[in-house]
Amino acid sequence: MRIFQDPPPAPVMTTLYIRNMVCPRCIDRVRETLQELGLTVHAVRLGEAEVTAPPPGPDILRIDGALRVHGFQLLLGREEQTVERARIALLEYRAMLETEQTLPRVSAFLERKLGVPSRKIGAAFAAREGITVERHLILLKIERVKELLGYGELTLSEIAYRLRYSSVQHLSAQFRSVTGVSVRDFKGGAGHRHPLDAVRGRP
Repeated sequence: MRIFQDPPPAPVMTTLYIRNMVCPRCIDRVRETLQELGLTVHAVRLGEAEVTAPPPGPDILRIDGALRVHGFQLLLGREEQTVERARIALLEYRAMLETEQTLPRVSAFLERKLGVPSRKIGAAFAAREGITVERHLILLKIERVKELLGYGELTLSEIAYRLRYSSVQHLSAQFRSVTGVSVRDFKGGAGHRHPLDAVRGRP
């Protein structure tokens, strides 16, 4: 008489959505953390990681606790995931301002990138962050202006052109509106830069 046994449960593949990943070092840190937890890591990108865990699946609380030690956080709700994916996509869009000749409207870019209607992205973003998508992009641009000013390699006119401001006056006015200080005062030591993961409408 032959006895048939059920095959062992298959490993569970999961996509984890992670908050506060904004740079290549973040990718390395998240990969190391997940591997230390015994997960098989297939891919890590800004804002997400694809992993395989033994049945019954990844221990979400344990993973979240390990990530929080390094300043990251698991995103479990669909709306939270949409907002974080939008924040990552806006970082990409801001970088493209300096490298691409033509760009779609930011709403169209986000809709294509996330596969979610722009109206839903905008509503979720405003509800979670307290500001519009467009305002968040402005904040990212101003942080880039601060960075370029700190290098001291470009004139303000060149920075305005690089980041697609219509004029130096437009850049200067927006800079003062966001930071509360003029470009000249910032270069003189007033004001400071913010880490990109801290660029938010709400703390």
